This record gives sequence, structure tokens and C-alpha cells, in this order.
Amino acid sequence: MSAMHWKLGGERSVTGLHNYERLFSDARFGWAVARTLWFTVLSVIFPMALGIAAAMAFAKKFPLRGLARTIFILPMMATPVAAALVWTMMFHPQLGVLNYILTSLGLPPSQWVYHADTVIPTLVMVETWHWTPLVMLIALGGLAALPADPFEAAKIDGANGWQAFRHITWPLLLPYVAVAAIMRTIDALKSFDIIFVITSGGPGTASETINIYLYLQAFAFYELGYASAMVVVFFALIIGLAFLMLRWRQRLAEATK
Repeated sequence: MSAMHWKLGGERSVTGLHNYERLFSDARFGWAVARTLWFTVLSVIFPMALGIAAAMAFAKKFPLRGLARTIFILPMMATPVAAALVWTMMFHPQLGVLNYILTSLGLPPSQWVYHADTVIPTLVMVETWHWTPLVMLIALGGLAALPADPFEAAKIDGANGWQAFRHITWPLLLPYVAVAAIMRTIDALKSFDIIFVITSGGPGTASETINIYLYLQAFAFYELGYASAMVVVFFALIIGLAFLMLRWRQRLAEATK
């Protein structure tokens, strides 16, 4: 399909690499790639940092720990479309609860997803809320699997909490962190439902990622051949990043043996 000129309802004709040539000269596609990568980087960094911090907190014993864990993972159980609809109401400039909270605290209201400068960070906030629990569960499983002997030896040697984390916990936890990072990267790259429901790529094209753009090409403009070329390039991008991250995880696993 990517080697054809195929408009829905029209005749198909083989055009070879024409769709790919058009793709790499399409400035809108270039910006979509840049937004996708920026959204992915932010959507990996924040859930990873918060998820690992939460795992470290929940690994310690405290009253009602089980209940706290259950409440923390609840966002992950919500379907993305349902969560996106709720967040859309919360982001409303006049009626949304978030701006009500800001004004109650004496802060200026935000445009959230209705301004080009804030739409990507706002979508990242939703993605972080939704998927931080997954990172926490992976990191928590890794912490539970760590051997106790190195920590006991460090305690005897007089190491404080930060030293034990830096020199023992973090190196041993890295393979699990790598798994979480790979899963988050792939999920963030192919994120569609939350972005489409909340912004549909707007305002203008400020949140138009590769997924949104190829959806529009296929199902709004009916350019099936051109959209198929985007899918092929997007698939190659995901495979390339996944390969690099798997190699990184393999090296981490070998280093900890």
C-alpha cells in the first residue's frame, strides 16, 4: 500500500517510492516526528522518576501500606479514553476544576491544552498520572528481588541510606529500570487515544504526533497510500529504538553479574 497512490474510493496505481519521497519533504510530518520524540522523552522521564521514588517509599513498612499501594495503582486501571474525557473536563478554562484550584490559591489560571506552549506538557502530565503506577510496580518487584546480603554488609560498614542506594540499590535495580524504560518508551511513542480524545492534535497542529497525523491522512483525507508509508517509517523508528534499548538492558544485565 505504501508503494501505491491510493485514495479511498479512487483507483490505485503503483508509484514506487513516491510516497516516501513526499514524506521526507513534508514539513508537517517532520514537525510531527519532533513532537512525538519530545512527548516521548518527557513521558518517559517523569513516570520513571516518580515511579522509582514511589517504589522506594512503598518498599518500606508503614501503616496501611497495602491500601496506599492500591490507591496509587488505580489510575493505571482506568481506560485511556475514559481518563482522557475526565481530564478534558478538568482542563476547561472557565469550568474546569484545575483552574478553580489555581485561582483559589491566588495563582493565574492556565490555558492547559488550549495553548500551543502548554499543550504538550499538559498531555505529558496526563500520561504521567496514568502510567507512573506501572513503573512503580516494576521497580517494586525489582526491589523485592534484591538480595539482602549486600545491604547487611553496607550497614555493618556504616553506610548511610543514600550511600546504600547509590552503590547497591541503584546498580542492582538498573535492569528492572531498563525494562520499565523500554515499555514506557514504546507506549509513549504509540500514544494515540489520550492525545486524540483531549486535543485531536490541536490547538492547530501543536500536539499533532505521528499517530495523529497518519490517522488524519488515512481517515480524514483518505490518503491510504501516503498514510501507509508513514506507518512503515514509524514502525522502523519503534523497532530501532527498541533494539537500542534492549541492547542497553543486555549490557546492564551483564554488568550486574
